[in-house]
Amino acid sequence: MDFSQYSSIQSQVDKIKEMFSSTCDPYPFISPSAYDTAWLAMIPDPHQPLQPMFKSCLEWVLYNQKAEGFWGECDAHGMPTIECLPATLACIVALKKWNIASGSCIEKGLAFIHANTEKFVREINHHCPRWFAIVFPAMVELANTVLRVDQLVFLHSSEGMMSELFNKRQQILEQEKVVDKCQNPPLLAYLEALPASYEIDQDEIIKYLMISNDGSLFQSPSATASAFMITGNKQCRTYLLSLVQRCDNGVPPTYPMDEDLMNLCMVNQLQRLGLAEHFVQETEKVLAKVYRNYLNKKSQPKPRNSVAAQIFRDSLAFRLLRMHGYGVSSDSFCWFLHHKDIRDQIENNHEYFSSSMLNVYRATDLMFSAEQDLQEARSFSKDLLETIVSVGTRDQTHDIVTSTLNLRRVIEHELSIPWFARLDHMEYRMWIEENDSNFLWMGKASSHRLSYPYNDELLGLAKQNFEFRQSIYKNELEELKRWSKDMGLSDMGFGREKTTYCYFAVAASSSLPHDSSIRMMVAKSAIVITVADDFYDMEGSLIELQGLTNAVQRWDARGLSGHSKVIFDALDNLVTEIAAKYFQQEGRDITCKLRDMWYETFFSWFTESMWGKNGCIPSMDEYLETGMISIAIHVILLQASWFLNPSLSNSKPRPAPYENITKLLMLIARLLNDTQSYQKEKEEGTVNFVLLYLKENPEADIEESIAFVRNILDNMQKELLQHVLLDGLSDLPKQCKYLHLSCLKVFQMFFNSTNRYDSNTEMLQDISKAIYIPVEVGNKKPLKPPMKTVPLFSGAKMNENTKTSNVLFNRPSKHHMRRSTTLSTQRVSWPASSDHGHGKMFMPPKVRFCFT
Repeated sequence: MDFSQYSSIQSQVDKIKEMFSSTCDPYPFISPSAYDTAWLAMIPDPHQPLQPMFKSCLEWVLYNQKAEGFWGECDAHGMPTIECLPATLACIVALKKWNIASGSCIEKGLAFIHANTEKFVREINHHCPRWFAIVFPAMVELANTVLRVDQLVFLHSSEGMMSELFNKRQQILEQEKVVDKCQNPPLLAYLEALPASYEIDQDEIIKYLMISNDGSLFQSPSATASAFMITGNKQCRTYLLSLVQRCDNGVPPTYPMDEDLMNLCMVNQLQRLGLAEHFVQETEKVLAKVYRNYLNKKSQPKPRNSVAAQIFRDSLAFRLLRMHGYGVSSDSFCWFLHHKDIRDQIENNHEYFSSSMLNVYRATDLMFSAEQDLQEARSFSKDLLETIVSVGTRDQTHDIVTSTLNLRRVIEHELSIPWFARLDHMEYRMWIEENDSNFLWMGKASSHRLSYPYNDELLGLAKQNFEFRQSIYKNELEELKRWSKDMGLSDMGFGREKTTYCYFAVAASSSLPHDSSIRMMVAKSAIVITVADDFYDMEGSLIELQGLTNAVQRWDARGLSGHSKVIFDALDNLVTEIAAKYFQQEGRDITCKLRDMWYETFFSWFTESMWGKNGCIPSMDEYLETGMISIAIHVILLQASWFLNPSLSNSKPRPAPYENITKLLMLIARLLNDTQSYQKEKEEGTVNFVLLYLKENPEADIEESIAFVRNILDNMQKELLQHVLLDGLSDLPKQCKYLHLSCLKVFQMFFNSTNRYDSNTEMLQDISKAIYIPVEVGNKKPLKPPMKTVPLFSGAKMNENTKTSNVLFNRPSKHHMRRSTTLSTQRVSWPASSDHGHGKMFMPPKVRFCFT
């Protein structure tokens, strides 16, 4: 072990643990929204209308333009997303309104708009998200209102596509009510983007400000900024002041945010990046709080104004809580299935609900037996996700979901490979390397993301942690290869040489902190099992097999030679090693118990060989009784369980008959193997459960036989999962139960769609990525470029163009407001206030902004 690398990881872990401190404000961990921050920067100070009310927001806009000219977040590869188009225009408008930036800032922003709009709009093609159709045309119109004639956003090259976009907006405005429970978010949440022709009087706006109880319009900072400029509402002012005081370095896309959701997302991040083992106490603290809130709110009605976020939160909470052993029922997130209007809303806006439906689908991975609503939720979410994938495939383009959030790749991954068949170590690499891992959930018009300083720290830690594991795995695999060669197992001349496969399955299957001795013990056992099983299946004569079986029974190698002697000596070496380690750890001798368990397995192999060589065909029940032993998963599982902390009880190292959870795993492993090996075993004349079903049901065909077996597997897996995740069904220690789950996932990985274990090539790439190839993390752009030296105000008088732009943004204000926050005068000098225009600012009622 590289102790310096381990020490570095622990140091980073301690630093990141501050995120979970009870005194730590979670808002800085969420990336600011350039779009919403720009809208707050546009608000004039009622007492000094020639200055912004929120100078810190304007400063943020000035100092957070990317080198490429845009504002907003990047994807996992450092590329701008479609969200950057309206955000960039909003920031340009804010800077132009106050005339504080050099011309190059606006020119670079406009250059980005002209260079990228056609590409982004073409990507969304005929599947334009509702939010983009509402917001982007409005920002184009607004920018053209305040810019000089030579700077207008004409976008001639995109005229046809832009025309479609404006038409889509018009259809939305004509079809939807200002607040419609079937739309999420409602139109009023886009108040800042509604054209003057869409008339909403002040009373309507104030009515919903009052309903919100916090002075906001649907927790949208940008819409609330617009509402304040129109109404001057006191509650609205209080909301905005509170928002800026809480988030003085750019505002989030939603405020206030659900802090339980933020914490759940953080826990989810840690888990999918492979860091959960370092944050066990912090995770339990978060989940315990969420569970208390779940119990307290269980009977409360679900909100309708944030359906997507609520489904996202509830399904994520269900998955994390159930995975950690909390008793949560499926109705905690399946409530949306019982509301036709919400189901229609989801189906009609599937791109907006994509991340929510992905979380629903993931939650249903943890389905127990007889949970019909979970089965319905899985079918519903799967249909939606398949629609999203098929749309992208049909159009040969990346729709908005894939181009901005990289969700399509994740969706395809989820749909193509069942959760049961995915190994943890490989999942960590995928999230670290290939996907937009700082995406949390979708807001009104932008994504909620983990802010880059913290996301970079997490990614850096995850990369180092993954590669630290790789260094350990690489050394252990070399040691294992030496053992296999020294024992003669790697040069038998028949069957399968699977030393690397066995070790890969062990190392990549679990995030539990198993030590090296457990991994090596399990891998050695798997190697012996593979070689011995092949010897019984294809190489040994009945006399040789009888001799080896008897030798294992009496544990004496006398009379053995050749392959039989090699197998017995390797087995004896392994059992002696395991027994010695256990005696050193627990002070008890388990040699006899180990030998009995191995003999039981060898005898099952001999029984199956007798069936094959003598042409005997057992019944299905007889076959399973022997086959669940001959798959030998119990040997691997129980030996490892004795070394876990806490270990399997000394008084019951091998339950007889086996615990229900263990018997389930043994049967599942056998049936999984049989579904992928029946063709080979048919040719070899070997007994197989799929073939036995056909013999006992001559009217059935092979597809029906496989379907019958898969139905049994589905029910057994649900039952096993219930044993793993719920207390009371088994008295095994929790880590032992999770080891059962890890073993199940290994067999699913091997036999999910093909027989990967028998292939000599199919798993090589995965093995290389798991052990040898370094992780590649996409280059991220810094959130803040070096601070510009351009002063906010030049000190010159405002030109005529600036005066015009200010008039366009003045709103009727019924109340004067004072800003409680201060701004450093070392960087910014504001001009003296003027009485000109002080007091009630005029703009025609019902108009949000004027268009030329």
